[in-house]
Amino acid sequence: MIDASDSAGAATEFDPRVAIPRERALTPQLIRLNEERVAGGFWPKLRRVARRLPFARELVASYYCARDPETPATAKAMLMAALAYFVLPFDAVPDILAGVGYTDDAAVIAAVLVLVRRHLRPRHRQAAEDFLDRLARDD
Repeated sequence: MIDASDSAGAATEFDPRVAIPRERALTPQLIRLNEERVAGGFWPKLRRVARRLPFARELVASYYCARDPETPATAKAMLMAALAYFVLPFDAVPDILAGVGYTDDAAVIAAVLVLVRRHLRPRHRQAAEDFLDRLARDD
């Protein structure tokens, strides 16, 4: 076992079979930072690249799910982290690389959707469809 510390700083033993308490795993500062990144950059980037993204529908549905008041906080935090990764200009595989630039973004979104799939509702998917249809008509 690895020694760790609890929220009061007291030494405890680390047990990988025990879930990390939510207050330690999802820090409010990180959640807020991801929300700010997504708020400032999601729609502009999506509008620029949506036609080239085979996972645009899942990406937009993820956004609507993350913004839904009925989605639990842990699912929202994971979705916002994935969406923030999409927004970041620098990531594991630069987005400007033709053909492979968005594969890492797609993998992150797919992984998070597996984790939160029960919270992704038909209304989120329908809202994504409607948005992408409007975007296609505006082009």
